[in-house]
Amino acid sequence: MDMPLNVEVYCVDGVCGRSKEVVMDRETEKVTHLVVKEKESPNAELLVPVDLVTKTTPHEIQLRCAKDELAKLQSFLKTDIIEDEVPQYVVAPYLTLVAAPEPRWIAVQSEDIPPGELAVRQGARVEATDGRVGRLDEFLVDPVNERVSHLVMREGHLWGQRDVTIPVSQIDHLGEDAIYLKLNKQQVEALPSTPIAMR
Repeated sequence: MDMPLNVEVYCVDGVCGRSKEVVMDRETEKVTHLVVKEKESPNAELLVPVDLVTKTTPHEIQLRCAKDELAKLQSFLKTDIIEDEVPQYVVAPYLTLVAAPEPRWIAVQSEDIPPGELAVRQGARVEATDGRVGRLDEFLVDPVNERVSHLVMREGHLWGQRDVTIPVSQIDHLGEDAIYLKLNKQQVEALPSTPIAMR
């Protein structure tokens, strides 16, 4: 089963958004959620449990819920209001400028990822043991156990315009913005690939 990123997502009553990220359990590498950005206002990014996915292709994802049910799911982005002190310069005696902190409240958005899980987005760097080899295009997920079986990488000067399929067993670890492999560039080049035109 493909778990494509940046493709249209369909609810039972029509197109409802686009896939943005995949959320995985750090330990089991099992996909737990898909992040979907709503097509219509307020264009919220929502955490969609993977059990709502009924079908995927390289070009779309279908869900078993309606648009109004999707809109009720947990937001992927949370907003925290924090206090920030901004220096306010005042003129002190003898025409000296003095910084006097003035508190203000600002809104800061962050991803609301469940504990022990990691969100991976399309375009995340893929690093071999001897340097960068490309960027993540999508995941292949075993439909039986919902674990990632392969990642599909596009780009890289050695491969031109083709997708390279990398078994998840060859992933050393996942970082916040990169996927680190156990393989070097030459070993990655030898992996099977699928021409983009055939997908």
